[in-house]
Amino acid sequence: MKDYYETLGVGRDATQDEVKKAFRQLALKYHPDRNPDNKISEDKFKEINEAYSCLGDAEKRRQYDMTGFCGTEAFGGFGPGAGFGAGKEAFGGFGDVFEDIFGEFFGAAFGRRGPRPERGQDLRYDVQIDLTEAAQGKKLSIKIPRSVNCAECNGTGSATGQTAVCPDCKGTGQVRFQQGFFSVSRTCGRCRGAGRVIEKPCGKCHGSGRVQVERDLTINIPAGVEDAMRFRVSGEGNTGSYGGPPGDLYVIVGIKPHPGFRRDGDDIICEQPVSFAQAALGVDLEIDTLWGSEKLHVPAGTQPGETFRLKGKGMPRMGKKSRGDHVVKVRVVIPGKLNDKQRELLEELARLSGESFAAKSTLKDKLRGMFAAGG
Repeated sequence: MKDYYETLGVGRDATQDEVKKAFRQLALKYHPDRNPDNKISEDKFKEINEAYSCLGDAEKRRQYDMTGFCGTEAFGGFGPGAGFGAGKEAFGGFGDVFEDIFGEFFGAAFGRRGPRPERGQDLRYDVQIDLTEAAQGKKLSIKIPRSVNCAECNGTGSATGQTAVCPDCKGTGQVRFQQGFFSVSRTCGRCRGAGRVIEKPCGKCHGSGRVQVERDLTINIPAGVEDAMRFRVSGEGNTGSYGGPPGDLYVIVGIKPHPGFRRDGDDIICEQPVSFAQAALGVDLEIDTLWGSEKLHVPAGTQPGETFRLKGKGMPRMGKKSRGDHVVKVRVVIPGKLNDKQRELLEELARLSGESFAAKSTLKDKLRGMFAAGG
C-alpha cells in the first residue's frame, strides 16, 4: 500500500497548506521540463501527482486516513485512461497549484490571456567627484537617455493604430505546448499574448512602441558619500511595457584620488614634512584641510611617524552632524647636503650627546695619510 504522506514528505498531522506547499516544491523539482528524457523523474512526478490528488482534498484525505485507500474516483480524473489535454478541469481540485507551477515554466498559465505588465529596465549612471565635493556634498545636473513610449503611435508601434489577428495563436494570445505527457497553454511568442500583431509599423519607433529621449535630472550627492556608493532614483529608469511600472535609475559615485590626502573611513590622513631641527625644537604649522587652513603645534622632541589629530576636520558622517578627524603624520626630513657651518654645529651636538659619527676628512688629513703611507 502506498504511503502518500511519505511520497510528499509530510507528516500525518500536516495542514492542508503544508501538504500543498510540499507538493508544489516536489512538482517543480521533478517536472519533465526540468528533467528532459529522465524516466525516473517522470515516474516520480506521476507519484507526487497521485499523492496530492488524494491528500490535497480534505474529504479524500479523511477517507485515506481511515481506510488507506482513495479509490480511482478520488483521483479527480487522474485514474486509468485520464488524459492531460483536457484543460484545467482535468486537474480536479488542484488546478490552482498547477497554474502556479506552469506560470514559472511558461510565463502564463491556464485561463490567462494577454501580455503581462512588465517593469521597465533599470538604468545606471556613473559620476566622478573630488574628495572636497564628497565632503561638502554636491548638486549635479545630469542628462539620462531613457526609453519611453513613442508619442507618435502612443506606444502601440502601429502607424495607423490598426492591428491584425495573430496568425500563430489565432487571436487567443495562447498556443498549445506539448511536453512529455502534458499539453498546456503558454503565451504566444509572436504577439506576446496580445492576440494581435502590427500591420504597418510606426515610422518613428519602427514598430517597437519605444523611443530614446534625454531627461534632465538634478541629483543631490550627500556630504560624506563614500567611493562606489550607489543611490537609487525611483521611477527614472526605462518605461514599463503593457502598463508595467518604470524601472529605477542607479547613480554610482566615484571619488577621484586627492594629491595630498588619503581617506580612512571618516578620517582624512596626510603627511607633514618637518626638518630635523623643527622636530627637535618644536614648531607651529599651518595645515591644509578639507575645510580650510588650521594651526597645528608640533611639540619639541616629536618623533618620525608621530601623528596629531585636528578634531572634527575630517569627513562628515552621513546622516549625522559630526565629522571624523584630520590626522597629520609627521615625516622628518634629513638634509641631503650640509654646509660647513651646519656640519660643525651637528658635530658639536653629537659630541655633547656622546654620540659617535663619521668625521669628515679634510685635505690636510688626506695629505698626512699619503705621506705616512709613502714613508
